[in-house]
Amino acid sequence: MANGDLVALARRAAEAGAAVAADRFRTGIDVEQKGEKTDVVTQADRDAQAAVIDVIRGEYPEAAIVGEEEGASKSVPDSGTAWIVDPIDGTNNFVRGIRSWGTAVAVVRDGDPAAGATSLPALGDDYWTDGETTYRNGEVVTVSAETDPEAGVATPTMWWDFDSRDQYTRACQALVDRFGDLRRIGCAQAELAGVADGSLDGVVTNIRSHPWDTVAGVAMVRAAGGTVTDLSGDRWRHDSVGLVASNGGVHDALLDAAREIDGE
Repeated sequence: MANGDLVALARRAAEAGAAVAADRFRTGIDVEQKGEKTDVVTQADRDAQAAVIDVIRGEYPEAAIVGEEEGASKSVPDSGTAWIVDPIDGTNNFVRGIRSWGTAVAVVRDGDPAAGATSLPALGDDYWTDGETTYRNGEVVTVSAETDPEAGVATPTMWWDFDSRDQYTRACQALVDRFGDLRRIGCAQAELAGVADGSLDGVVTNIRSHPWDTVAGVAMVRAAGGTVTDLSGDRWRHDSVGLVASNGGVHDALLDAAREIDGE
């Protein structure tokens, strides 16, 4: 399947899931805890994932699907084509009525991102990439040209549990020591899309992230001219420890900040 066909299907699937979620947004839905107090899920998450899977399996009934909620695998296969689904990235924002949340669908071939789409319906933005170019609402976007960290904006992403709040503190401190400002959006796919379109200069975490939180956005950053590595500066993979995504021009400063998070 050509990348153009892959991204078209990813876009349709992401839009289908986002439409389900948007219909429930700010409607007083019930919230369940999955583990930690900040790890929540709603029926909208489950229904949005089902809508995404229906679109994909309508074209490929035997498609390998990796997703956050029940009914999907939790690991990315090393070979072949697989679809990675986050029905609502930013569920904590979603349940609080904050607009920064979205549905993300990525396609990987032999573990590497080939295409991706993120629909952010409450913000009115749709992003997608064919692996070579990244688009927002049909317009080509690129990473920022900023090379001075002190004029840049960076984001600590993912979530540190209560027993790791010292790492969260160090992440924020390391960024404000080096960068002009800090944002925390609470939706990793929106943050990565922000690096891709130049509204943010960097995103960083020391945590091994879930593929559904990251792969679509990583593909967008790279296709928009950015750099995505692990904490060692090596090319990021879906199973890497840590994620450092930037416009390239401030990557060294972001890596330095990332290496302070563990307190080593």
